[in-house]
Order: sequence, then structure tokens, then C-alpha cells
Amino acid sequence: MHQPLAYVHPQAKIARNVVIEPFVTIDKDVTIAEGTWIGPHVNIMRGTKIGKNCRIFPGAVIGAVPQDLKFDGEDSTVEIGDNTVIREYVTINRGTKYSQRTVIGKNCLLMAYVHVAHDCVIGDHCILANNSTLAGHIEIGDYAILGGMTAIHQFCKVGSHAFFAGGSLVNKDVPPFVKAARFPLSYVGVNSIGLRRRGYQNPQINRILDIYRVLFVKPYNTSQALQVIEGELPASPEKDEIMQFIGKSTRGLMRGFRSRNDNNR
Repeated sequence: MHQPLAYVHPQAKIARNVVIEPFVTIDKDVTIAEGTWIGPHVNIMRGTKIGKNCRIFPGAVIGAVPQDLKFDGEDSTVEIGDNTVIREYVTINRGTKYSQRTVIGKNCLLMAYVHVAHDCVIGDHCILANNSTLAGHIEIGDYAILGGMTAIHQFCKVGSHAFFAGGSLVNKDVPPFVKAARFPLSYVGVNSIGLRRRGYQNPQINRILDIYRVLFVKPYNTSQALQVIEGELPASPEKDEIMQFIGKSTRGLMRGFRSRNDNNR
């Protein structure tokens, strides 16, 4: 159902029980699945695919062409998973020939004024608080939480269950399960509260803590720490996930733990 003051291109594919409020513009080659609500003054541009039961609030712009001077009009998409909420004035750009798509997972919350640039891939159950900004080609794992005004450099990777303090400036890869804060961005602990909320038990959390003590707290370089972790710490799914993430890191890892006195020197 859409209001007469909305414009829906005749080639858009809209499920019957989608609600489209006044002053919405929906371009061709757009697909919107059932149960989704599109608030007033939303612009949904070509190549956008929106899942079931999403809520998109006023002023959002979804599927605009990338802010990339190399973009040459190639076909690409924005794909948004089921049950995702996109708040006021969020902007999400479609992909470039690099990957041809920008992806937002299921059950995500993108708060007001978030920007997601071309070719980003965001996992399921992620929260991006107000004014978070993602440059191009960023990968974010499931259940990650970005505090307000977090800014992430292009090509960075973020592991699942990571948590960022508000105002974080991210120019290195951030592995799974950690809390990141301070400037320069540093390891400040394991996201134990978030992990417990998601069903992780103390033995699992303790194994993660042991790994990150070696990697970020003890006086090893990264190569030495990985040798200790691989050779001395017990096998676990959490260890596998951390090691696989580090193996795929291209920008290097964020800094290890520093005391406040170290930061003031």
C-alpha cells in the first residue's frame, strides 16, 4: 500500500503489504519484501533489495551511487536483510565493480545519520549508533556494536561481537570479541557483558581472555604472540575464529593494551 503522494516506479517489485508513506521516491530495479514500512521522504534508488519487516525512517537515502571517482555507472546493488531498522537520514551507497554490492545483514539497527559507503558488508545483529561512518570496502562481523560517531577507514575488518567506544577512530583491523577505545584505538578488554548476553559461558570467555592477554597485554610482537597462542593455548572454536581473522587481516591489528600513563608520555 502506498500513498498517492509517493512515487513508485512501475518496474519496482513491491510486496502487497508494504506500507509506503507520502513523499517517498522508489526507483526502478528495487525489490521490497513483505511487512516493510517506508517512512515519509525516503529515497530508494535503483539496485536496492530490502528484506521482510524492515523499518526505514524519514530522510534515509538507500542505494545512491558510490561517492567514488572510479565508479563508472556499473550495475550494483544494496542488499538489506530482514527485520533491519534504518533510522532518520541514514545513507547507504551501492557497490562498485570491486564487489558489485553493499550488504546490511538481518536484525541490524542503523541509528540516525549513519553512513555506509560502497562495497561494505555488515553482518547480522549489528548496531551502528548515531553518526557512525563507514568508508568503502569495510567488513563487519555479526553482533558488532559501534558507539556514536565511530569512523572506520576503508578496507578495515571488524570481528564479530566487537564493541567500540563512542568517537572511535578506526584505521586498523579489530578482531572478534574485544572492546576497543582510546586514541590511537587500543584493546581495552574483552566484551564479556555482550558475550554473556548472547549465551557465552564463563569458560568460553576465559579462553578468549587468555588469548588476548598473550596477543595484546604480554610483551610479544604479533608473530611471537601467534606462536604462543597456537602452541600453548587449548583448541576451541573461539581460538579458531580469532586466528582465522588475524590470518585474513590486511591492515594490521589495532594497538595492544596501554595504561593511561603510557598514553600521556
